[in-house]
Amino acid sequence: MLLFVATVVVAQNPKREFRGAWIQCVNGQWQGVGRDQMQATLTYQLDELQKDGINAIFFQVRAEGDALYDSALEPWSRYLTGQQGRAPEPYWDPLAWMVEQCHARQMELHAWINPFRGKTAGTAQLASNHQYAQHPERFFSYKDQLIFDPGFPENRDFICQVACDIAARYDIDGLHIDDYFYPYPAAGMPIPDDASYASYGNGMDRGDWRRQNINQFIQQLQLSLRAVKPWMKFGVSPFGIYRNQGSDPDGSNTRGLQAYDDLYADVLAWVNNGWVDYNIPQIYWEIGHKAADYEGLIQWWSNHTGIRPLYVGQSVERTVRAADLQNPQIHQMQRKYTLQRSLPGIYGSCQWYAKAVVENEGNYGTTLRQVYHNTPALQPMMPWIDSKAPKKPRKCKVVWTEDGPVLFWSAPRGSSEMNKARQYVVYRFVAGEPIDLENSANILCITSNTFLSLPYQGGTTPYVYVVTALDRLHNESKAVKKMVLL
Repeated sequence: MLLFVATVVVAQNPKREFRGAWIQCVNGQWQGVGRDQMQATLTYQLDELQKDGINAIFFQVRAEGDALYDSALEPWSRYLTGQQGRAPEPYWDPLAWMVEQCHARQMELHAWINPFRGKTAGTAQLASNHQYAQHPERFFSYKDQLIFDPGFPENRDFICQVACDIAARYDIDGLHIDDYFYPYPAAGMPIPDDASYASYGNGMDRGDWRRQNINQFIQQLQLSLRAVKPWMKFGVSPFGIYRNQGSDPDGSNTRGLQAYDDLYADVLAWVNNGWVDYNIPQIYWEIGHKAADYEGLIQWWSNHTGIRPLYVGQSVERTVRAADLQNPQIHQMQRKYTLQRSLPGIYGSCQWYAKAVVENEGNYGTTLRQVYHNTPALQPMMPWIDSKAPKKPRKCKVVWTEDGPVLFWSAPRGSSEMNKARQYVVYRFVAGEPIDLENSANILCITSNTFLSLPYQGGTTPYVYVVTALDRLHNESKAVKKMVLL
């Protein structure tokens, strides 16, 4: 096993950076384990991910037209209870629980859904309230799967209804979709969408028509979510190759499956038109891969970010199992992070997958903790959603208690949900030190509390504490300062 020793000296870590991780259900890790074991496992994972500096979790709640949450629209998932349609016993709501747990750790929670997959190959029986049981004519079969045919407007409407139901009933920070649009192709197996094409194709080229269907869905989903909650983030993690140069001179120097041609996902249209709020291409290959070189791909995506931030989908396992090309004794994490942080338009990364980070394969989690995420990070700004900062905290004071000094402050007044304070950033400086709020090393913590216990050191050293307020989009207020002898 290649190791990476966390002694690398890096430039100042960014103050704002997306640091996500995917927690999936479709691999069956929660199937039938029961509430207590699942909660215990997730608690441990979230605790470790918090130590590793992860600030956003993508939690998969819809894998095949089902639900890992209490839904009146779709059946309980077999990936939770072992049988589709069976409610958990004892009853609990994994999504509601995860929202609470993530927010308690100052992490965002993005509900992750698979939009068009209606049945996976391993599902033997669908529940009576699955959409296929109600409207089988809106689906097609493909390689032991059932697919919500994107060509039917009713399917696009229904999936938007499901997403908006989640957004309306849960305090999620974002809605996330993955790379499955039209199905991944199987050799010699055409997509059987003749019925929807006959009704809605209007003589268009079949490929262009399929891309149009997905484009309309992406637009509709973003607008629908915004109408429910104006602060809601909406993002996508597409397949890592958009187009090969063999298909398009402006494509990447790759030779693999193409999101545009094979999945009918015109990702560049989405980011250039602002239909998504972030893009996380799954650049899972290693540096030097013959068909899809990571270095070439991340540079290509950096050049095609459009008007939306790009986060890199990183494969933990592939990164730590591939040797660095210049130093074969270590793996590729250092080089990948150097690229990620040096190229324009890239504002963070998301780890595939959370469990691999927690298990610290190849020292990956330790290196995040000690090097790349060793200072806290605010979320990247999204001014097209909201750019107005909340008012600054009020009544900042130090109270001496039996347990030592405590810094207290009061929440600023906010007239609407968009400008209320949700969290606070606390910075600390030695008296006389320049007050630099852009250096992440000066951030003591990000907290949703309005107080912070301070370490007492004998009362001889003067410190300046600075507190700012963050709204839902991490717009940061002006600062309040308090000096105290510790």
